[in-house]
Amino acid sequence: MDELKLLESTGFTLPSPAYIFGAILFGVIGFAAWRCGRKTEAATTKWLGVVLMFYPYFVSQTWLLYAAGAALCVGLYVSRP
Repeated sequence: MDELKLLESTGFTLPSPAYIFGAILFGVIGFAAWRCGRKTEAATTKWLGVVLMFYPYFVSQTWLLYAAGAALCVGLYVSRP
């Protein structure tokens, strides 16, 4: 426990379970979209899948993770082949 307190004192905090669930969920959706886009040669679907897989690394707030993920999923739905 002392290590966790040391990390927290340096500004590092562990993500919440909701954040971890969202990151995994949107990562799996992104992987499926990337595979589908690669198979059908749909560039928009493929690149939206790549963005869905990697954007959680750059977003630190849970509400923003879900908002951006939902917007990207809507983009996938609209641009489906």
